[in-house]
Order: sequence, then structure tokens, then C-alpha cells
Amino acid sequence: MSGIHPFRVLRAKPLWIANGVITGVLALLFTVFYVGANIDPVDHMKNLPVGLVNADKGAAVGGEQVNLGARITESIKKSTASGGKIDWKVMDEKEMKEELGKGKLYGALVVPADFTSATTALTGAATTGVPTRPTLTVLTNQSAGSVGSSLARTATTQAAENASLQVGKELTPQGGTGQAKLPAAARVLLADPAAVAVEDGHPLDSHSGLGLTAFYYALVLVVVGMLSANVISGQVDHALGYTHNDMGPLRLHRPLIRATRVQTLAISSTLMAGLSLLMGTLVMVGAIGLMGMDAAHLPLLWLFSVCAIAVSGIGALTLLAVFGTPGMLVVTLVFIGMAVPTAGATTPLQALPGFYRFLAEFEPLRQITGGIRSILYYDAQADAGLTRGWVMMAVGLTAAALFGFGMTGWYDRKGLHRIPAETEPAKTAAPA
Repeated sequence: MSGIHPFRVLRAKPLWIANGVITGVLALLFTVFYVGANIDPVDHMKNLPVGLVNADKGAAVGGEQVNLGARITESIKKSTASGGKIDWKVMDEKEMKEELGKGKLYGALVVPADFTSATTALTGAATTGVPTRPTLTVLTNQSAGSVGSSLARTATTQAAENASLQVGKELTPQGGTGQAKLPAAARVLLADPAAVAVEDGHPLDSHSGLGLTAFYYALVLVVVGMLSANVISGQVDHALGYTHNDMGPLRLHRPLIRATRVQTLAISSTLMAGLSLLMGTLVMVGAIGLMGMDAAHLPLLWLFSVCAIAVSGIGALTLLAVFGTPGMLVVTLVFIGMAVPTAGATTPLQALPGFYRFLAEFEPLRQITGGIRSILYYDAQADAGLTRGWVMMAVGLTAAALFGFGMTGWYDRKGLHRIPAETEPAKTAAPA
């Protein structure tokens, strides 16, 4: 045994340098991924999809058919004030409701059927009492993401208010001398004729976390898979006798069972796949049974949950098998560091910088969140994110298998295996 005191290792510069570099880089990367993605979503916003519906039937004014709703929608669509931040999608009410119900719109602006008739009625000299203002309706969609819905609401409300002022400018000259005969309230309203009402375009149940339960549920699945991979990897190594296992003050060690890297990864992946059945079930029990989360399509939700945990776990096991001890840092960055800000559940993808939008194309949390969101909020519609979720999980599992078994097989062929070299048996003293 060495007579050196254990605390003397703190004098070793390599110990400080190595750990300082690793922890420093980790702190910097998490700051960049989390803060950088969300520091200015308004400035980075580009082509946020918002519906624009003109249900106005028009009205005859002075012997001429007028449709103020068409003027408004055309003006908003051609407006460059938004700088390309909003992608106005002109559609009818039915299509708008369908798109809101699939999470493809973050909001909508609806011009009502009586907009022209109600607006032009304000110019009538016979108007008595309190004039009735036409209403432009701004629809929100929290199910598509609270931040995205808020951004859409702000932009759409501003567009509606500007449109009302523009209509007021057009109507004021039409009143001519007759405008002076209008009641004072009508003259005031004529300058800004339309009221703006905000409504929920796709209402959610009360226990839906204002549209965030899908994200947190998906995050649980990914974290459970990732952390389970770390546990399973260590326990398989212990079962094979390659590492010891500390249980409090006790250190347990099993006899060595020689296994190649490929065999070890196969054993770990099989264990992960089997235990995913248990973990997926318990996640549902905890979220729905214990915490009361609103959910539908429970068999499909269970199947998707199990597969999401299995794919996340096997992907993490692959990185641990290929990179070894540093693999846990890689796993943390891939499944948490880069995944959370690019999931599109809090800040919409359209409000992220380009680099983060690129990451979102393949980051697992975004794909899983989309599938869970479809099941929980959009009646499990395939084109609301469910199909993409299944496809990307299949692609991820295939990529993990090819990369993991390809690299560990190469390690084995090159002699970089885990089988220890043969050692001579220890000599023992002969009995007296």
C-alpha cells in the first residue's frame, strides 16, 4: 500500500485541468443551448403560421357591392410590417378549424359574416342609441405551444387593430357632411369601427397544463430512457463481472463472464426493451392515475410511451458503448442539452435561430413531443405529428443499431475488446 495521503491528489494539476475542461465546456454548452435558443424569440421569428379567414358576405352601399373583409385580409396579407415574421394563410373557416385542430396554426384572425353591413351601418345618419361595433375575432391555440400562441396573438391583435383603423380612414370621407349628424359615440367609433375579441381556437381540457402536458410527458419518457440506460449499462457490467457494485458500505463483485462489446450491447438493449414495458406503464399510471392528467387513446398512448422509452434508452446505451465513460456527457447533451430548447413545445421552431431549427429536425425529444401532442390534443391524427413521431423513432432505432453494433463490432475485430488478458494462476504454498 502507498503511504501517500489521499487528499494529496488535490495537488495534481492534471486532475484539476481535466475536470475543469469537462465541467466548463458542459456549463458553456448548456448555456448556449438553453439561453441562446430563447433569448429573443420575437427577433428570430420567421413565417409563424397564422390563419386568416374572411367570412364577410359583404353589403350593398350606395348601389355598389362592398366587401370590407376582403380589403382587410388582402391588406394584411400584403403588409410588409411584419417583416416576414408571420405567414398569413388565407383559408375558410372549416379549413382553419381543421388546421388549429392539428396544431399547424398558432392562431387565426376571423372577419365575421356581417362585418361590412355592421361597419357601414355606423355611417348612417339615422343611427340612434349606442352603435354596435363589428368584431374581429383573434383565435389562439395553446395546444401548439404557449409561447407560439402568445406571439401569434400579439401579432394578430395588432394586425386586427391596424385593419380597423384603416377601415375607419376609408369610411370617414364617405360620411361627408352627414357625419356631423351622427351621434357623438358613432363618430368616435367610425374612426376605429371594429372591436377585437380574443378567443381560444382549440380549447383543451383543464388538466392539460395550458398545452404543456405533452411536452413534459415526452420529456419524462426521454429522461427515463436516458437514465435507465445508465443504470442498465452499469448493472450489466456488474452482472458480467467487469465492475464492482457499491451498495452503501458494501462492495459486491461477481465472477467474470467474458463477453464481447457486441454481446454486452445486445444484452443491455434486450434488457432495456423488456423493462420499457414496465416503465411505460408506470409513467402512464403516475401521470394519469395519480396526477389526473387529461388523456385519450390510452392503448395508443401506452404503446407510444413504451416505444419512446425503448428507443431513447437504446440510443443512450449505444453512445455509452461507443464512447465509454465520456458517453454519459454525450448522452446528456443529445437527449437533454440540445433537445429541450428545440422540442418546439415552449418556443416554436419558427422563433428559433437557424442552428436550433436544424437540430430540431432530428432531435428525439421534438419527434416524441409531436407524437404525444397528437395523441393528447389532436385525437391521434396521423398528420398532426403522430406519423412523424413513429417514423423518426424507427429511423433513430435503426441508426442506433447500425452505429452501435457497427462500432462495437469494429472494436472487437481490432482487439479493443473488454476481455482481460490471460494471467497465470496465483501460486499457493504447498501443504506441510
